[in-house]
Amino acid sequence: MNIGGKIKSLWQQNQLTQEELADRCELSKGFISLLERDMTSPSIATLTDILSCLGTDLKGFFNDLGEDSDRTVVFRAEDHMVKCDVEAASEIAWLVPTAQKNEMEPILVTLDPGGATFPDHPHEGEEIGYVLQGTILIEIGTQRWRAGRGDSFLIQPDAPHRISNPDKRPARFLWVSSPPSF
Repeated sequence: MNIGGKIKSLWQQNQLTQEELADRCELSKGFISLLERDMTSPSIATLTDILSCLGTDLKGFFNDLGEDSDRTVVFRAEDHMVKCDVEAASEIAWLVPTAQKNEMEPILVTLDPGGATFPDHPHEGEEIGYVLQGTILIEIGTQRWRAGRGDSFLIQPDAPHRISNPDKRPARFLWVSSPPSF
């Protein structure tokens, strides 16, 4: 079986880049490149992590059953892919590991005081969010809006945009992008 080729096919089907897959799995882009060319073999634990990021598991990967009865409906906290970015003072948790192949992608973002998301370039789709804790500053182009606990927001991402935490307390919000773009 061509494991590397099958992994490459899966990340392409999920509309990910090598770098995005590597980030989600906390691996290097170089390792993903070697893996897809069958120049290295992953450990079972690493393969399990990669497959989870690609919306499947070992059974599905090796059997290709594709039965709806095996469809995951509930994702536990341990299923979430979490990336901490010390530079941006943020933590992003991908809540549904299979979201790349769905119509929308939810993430849970925690911003430390002074933290911010990386600026996002204009793209198609919509982004909505709900502030769970703290205060955030939403920047779209040259305009800014404040949102606090219990507030929701809608971004038409036709201009550069980012979200920051201007407060002295952590901020946490649910952010959903359609189509997936995180």
